[in-house]
Parts: sequence; structure tokens; C-alpha cells
Amino acid sequence: MTLKPDSGITSGGGADTRHGNWYDTAQICTNGHTVNLMSVSRPEHNRKFCDRCGAPTINKCQNCNVSINGFYHEGTADEFDIEGMIEEIVNPPPNITHDYTTVQSFCPHCGKPYPWTEAKLKAAQELTDLLEDLSPEEREILKKSFNDIVLDTPQTKVAATQIKRLAAKVGKIAKEQIRGLVVDIASETAKKIILGQGKF
Repeated sequence: MTLKPDSGITSGGGADTRHGNWYDTAQICTNGHTVNLMSVSRPEHNRKFCDRCGAPTINKCQNCNVSINGFYHEGTADEFDIEGMIEEIVNPPPNITHDYTTVQSFCPHCGKPYPWTEAKLKAAQELTDLLEDLSPEEREILKKSFNDIVLDTPQTKVAATQIKRLAAKVGKIAKEQIRGLVVDIASETAKKIILGQGKF
């Protein structure tokens, strides 16, 4: 897949002044690190590359070219309480309906995985090939199971149970690597099954 990096630091214009409730555009690196949740209203914080890993940043789906949802603004842009918005992002109230701590795995407009989701699934596949404690058939089951735990589907519970069963057969280091991948890519339902009950 050919990546289309964001243009980086935007010049001129200052804060956006639109009215009403609206989603800003998020700028995220291709490894899934959030760079700027308000790339439209606060373009001075935009970056071409991630300061955590050096990967290029994007602000649109690479498949359908629709902007990635960022901060949800309520009211007129020039009346924003910046300190209040930052506090809401860092410490969201209990009744908040917008989760700013989790990056979306799939584009809600075309259903295709974002680059960071593809990268994590690829890493899961590559790790599976290195698990010598598993038979070739078990490795294939594990690969398919990783793909099935990213979203909540009818197959998610089966896949999560398979991963937990197969993880019990590998060594400590490999098990910790599997655990890290589960934390990164799994849906909440899958995490509860794999990590939430009993010793993983």
C-alpha cells in the first residue's frame, strides 16, 4: 500500500471558526501514535513525522480518502476552552461518549483497516511463524485467530478462546509477546476472554 503522508505543519489561518458541533481531523502516524487530535483548529501542532517513532503522519483513510475523526467540538471554534479540552482528553469524565485514548482500528466509512492495524496484524503473523512450540496447523489457527479478535464479530469469542489455549503451549517470552499483541489489537470482548479470567 502506498502511503500518502499528511502535509505536516500548516501555514496561516489560525484557529478554525466554524459553528456548531463537529469533528476535528486527527493526525496519526502510521504506527498508531496520535500526533494532533485537532489538526484543523490547531494546525500549528501538525507534524509530518511522529516524534515518538519517526513514522509519517496521515489525517485521511488511505483507501477512501475520508478524514480521520479527531476531537469532537461543541460550539464555536473561537470560543474553545483549550485547557478544558486537554483535560477532557487526558482525564475523560465518566459519561464521555468520545474516547480519545484509543485510536480506531478500521475506517468507519469504508471498513478497511488503518495502516497501524495492518502493521500490528502483520507483526502478529510474523511472530506466529516463529513459535516452534506449536505445530504448523496450530500456527495457522493462531494466525486466523489474531485476525478475528480485532473487532467484535460472531467469531471473536471462538478466536479469543483459541489464542488463550495456544498461548498456554508456548514459552514465557513468546507468551508475553502474544499478550502484548492482544493488548494492542484485540477488541474489549476478546481482551476479557484472553486476559481477564485466570492466568494467561
